[in-house]
Amino acid sequence: MFAASLVPDAFYWARPLKQGDGRLIVVQVSTVFGADPDYWTLAVLGSDQHQMIGDYEIVALAVPPEDQSIRLAAE
Repeated sequence: MFAASLVPDAFYWARPLKQGDGRLIVVQVSTVFGADPDYWTLAVLGSDQHQMIGDYEIVALAVPPEDQSIRLAAE
């Protein structure tokens, strides 16, 4: 997936290219450095790190669940 096809502020499942363990993480497309796609980065959830988009294989859009029953059950 190219940066221009990503959606700003959207969440994606991604695989770091430099790590060989193949694990997937959730990242968010960040426009903190500029609105132009050339300046977008990936914010790693659970940290304050921003990574280059080219350092990750974007696997799929992380779609939030439509059903809120799990959240409501915990309340």
